[in-house]
Amino acid sequence: MIPLTPLHGGQLWQIADHFGIPASELLDFSANINPEGPPTAVLSALRAAPNEPSILTNYPDLDEMELRQSLARYAGVRPENVVVANGFVPLLDAALRVLPIRSCLVPVPAFVEYHRALERSCIEMIPHALTPDSDFSCNAAELFSNSCDAILLANPQNPSGVLCSRETMLRIVEEAAQRKICILLDEAFIDYRPELSLASEIDSFPSLVVFRSVTKFFGIAGLRVAYAVADTELCRRLQQAIAPWSVTTLASLATCAAVRDEAFARQTIALNNERRDQMEKAIRKLGIHVYPSAANFLLLRLPSTIDDQQFWERLIREHHIVLRNCANYEVPGDRHLRTAVRTNADNARLIEALAQEVQNGE
Repeated sequence: MIPLTPLHGGQLWQIADHFGIPASELLDFSANINPEGPPTAVLSALRAAPNEPSILTNYPDLDEMELRQSLARYAGVRPENVVVANGFVPLLDAALRVLPIRSCLVPVPAFVEYHRALERSCIEMIPHALTPDSDFSCNAAELFSNSCDAILLANPQNPSGVLCSRETMLRIVEEAAQRKICILLDEAFIDYRPELSLASEIDSFPSLVVFRSVTKFFGIAGLRVAYAVADTELCRRLQQAIAPWSVTTLASLATCAAVRDEAFARQTIALNNERRDQMEKAIRKLGIHVYPSAANFLLLRLPSTIDDQQFWERLIREHHIVLRNCANYEVPGDRHLRTAVRTNADNARLIEALAQEVQNGE
């Protein structure tokens, strides 16, 4: 059988077809989605929507005013500093079209869509390798050792979950501004440490674009909503580069309800911190290296005696558990797998499966 490496997490239908296992029987640790599901307010809003026919018969608000206002309150910025789209990739594509970028430095390993977006825009990607020995942490000074027009990076970093301090990120942005380098900052998982976001700094840095997601944290990935935060003029240009009506009315209603639920956000952060810490300790006891993470996932490095592809496949075949195969990340080194943080019961099932397979691989 040809080895399978899904391009993204959450590809259960592809995995089910490949291994001959019903998708409903697979426990998915490959996608970093809130295991508690959406806030109750989101489900209520979606259930009530069909009772108002205009929600389905009318076009969505072209300016997405209510959605942008809700996201602006959530991120601590003004509505005119928010641009929305049906996911992160359309926003990144728009930024690459409107900014004067010919070459872009990308700390790697990194989300595969960075490379694909740069290729689509015919922009040279300059990989900047982060090493396992440093826990994939980013050295601010080393970022500027190459000549480039932009730097595309994530905080927390994906797939490691490693978090740069706000002070470090500000030093990077300030140095980039002095060198007239654009900073494209992916904060898809910053909701777990919202106080470290740079969204509030956009007025000081006209070439800073901060990308944010709501779908993972609030458990609504199927609705495809993301937003970018930038200074007013850059937001205007980004909006012009995005196809109209890119967010549906139902997705907008759900997102507005989600970001208003402050109690849900606090509970999500607390639960994730507790569960992640418990998982990390349990996995370390098995002899598997775990990188420090501030997000809702953990990057694992298997012992040198274990083949990561075979290990990943055995978890699926023998335990019906799907981790994220990291083979298509940029330069992560071998023997790396990523796991989401799920419920305590799910996490316990994963730990048991890992223990059995580590013992089998010795």
